[in-house]
Amino acid sequence: MNMTPVALTIAGSDCSSGAGIQADLKTFSYHGVHGLTAVTCVVSETPHTVSDIHAVPPAILQDQVRLLLKTYPVAAIKTGMLYSKSHIVAITELLENSAIPLIVDPVMVATSGSSLLKDDAVRAYMERLFPLATLITPNMPEASVLLEREITQSAEMEDAARELAEKFSTSVLLKGGHLPESEDRLDILCFQGQIHRFTSSTVDIHSTHGTGCTLSAAIAALIARGSDLPTAVSEAKQWLHGAILNSLRWPDQGQGETLCLNHLRPESL
Repeated sequence: MNMTPVALTIAGSDCSSGAGIQADLKTFSYHGVHGLTAVTCVVSETPHTVSDIHAVPPAILQDQVRLLLKTYPVAAIKTGMLYSKSHIVAITELLENSAIPLIVDPVMVATSGSSLLKDDAVRAYMERLFPLATLITPNMPEASVLLEREITQSAEMEDAARELAEKFSTSVLLKGGHLPESEDRLDILCFQGQIHRFTSSTVDIHSTHGTGCTLSAAIAALIARGSDLPTAVSEAKQWLHGAILNSLRWPDQGQGETLCLNHLRPESL
């Protein structure tokens, strides 16, 4: 019997396939994990813009997750775009007694700058979902929202990661993708009270659509395969860097070009 590890993504559908459940499935497949999906929203978007968002009714979302957890030996779960308080509550009602590792990417704003979250959802994240998480993966703007102060410099990241970890009693990967372009990319992991620093060179690329989704999916896949959290984060970051370096490109009228992370063959091009 082929006991392939199973991971579940609970996220939005991105019609451009650079982010959301489409990116998660490609990431899971690359890492040898069978991917399951519970769709929260259908999003009309490209790397340049978000055109429209259609939310799936929370009861349908909950039914998807309930059925999948009943049927498959899910070894890791990641959440992406959850959209509203009702969607977050629907998920937490099913996961509050679960021992499955849970990676929460608190998706609030698209790379294009468009809001992807209803106003009432932030408090639901903090009060209902974060306390259940094995790891949360905010970027600097999201950390600023959660801490109610601006986090803009690398020197502020370690204290912010510690504060978030203590506040929500979970591990935190604070992503530094919004640091000035002159600086290397720095991510800070606070795990069991210890700080792990991960750095990579800045890639000169105008679109990184889907990097947050892809990173959290890779971490979930590696955990499903048995890695500990610091190892999963380290290997996921290295793999993501290759996916960015080898991004796929197409000419696009009026926009210059359209880019997509290379989820399936990041080292081979």
